[in-house]
Amino acid sequence: MSTRPGGAAAGSRFGEGPLSRAAALIYTLMVVEAMFLLAVAPGLAALTLLGGDAGNVPLAALCALPLGPALSAALYALRRRGRDLADLRPAAAFWRGYRANAAGALKIWAPWLAGLAVVGTTLANFAAAGVPRWWAGLLVLVALGGLLWAGNALVITSLFAFRAVDVARLASYFLLRHPKAALANTSLLVVAAGVTMVGTELLTALLASAFAAALLRNSRPVTAEVEERFTA
Repeated sequence: MSTRPGGAAAGSRFGEGPLSRAAALIYTLMVVEAMFLLAVAPGLAALTLLGGDAGNVPLAALCALPLGPALSAALYALRRRGRDLADLRPAAAFWRGYRANAAGALKIWAPWLAGLAVVGTTLANFAAAGVPRWWAGLLVLVALGGLLWAGNALVITSLFAFRAVDVARLASYFLLRHPKAALANTSLLVVAAGVTMVGTELLTALLASAFAAALLRNSRPVTAEVEERFTA
């Protein structure tokens, strides 16, 4: 094999080295983050203006409605990212995923947000509800399970073409089928919650593409099994 000066193979192309791949990943994350913020800007702006009053929980859920399609588009773009710096179009991939998956994502995201709003309102007014203390712990577990389910459902509906009812069933099935993925996503939720508590919702939104990439990585067993068993 002929080589170039310095030992590089003559057949190697621009964008194949580790530094080029790292640069491509960073560029993709930055562009996807910018597109994500653009897609959620109205809801995010309204969310930051809301106070911490318990009565604002339903309004906060309404403001978070655009996050579902935007996160779905980010997952789509990151899954289809190229590693060649000469062939990167993450913005086009994001908006292609947004157009293709917005309706499907909302069918999952909107009911989940409504349920989360009910749980949040109940917990915020727990003292006035007059129910046992263990009920609060149960609600927290329900909310955590719902978050993990929503993560599975968004990944599946973003990358595959299934009916909403099938997405819901598969998301539930894979919670038990791949507990390691669920545990990894639980850790991701803890990190996101910590960032939100230490900073603000805006800081968490600024890291959305990184969280989406981590969710996609954690979900590799899920996507691999979907491809093998349900898309053949």
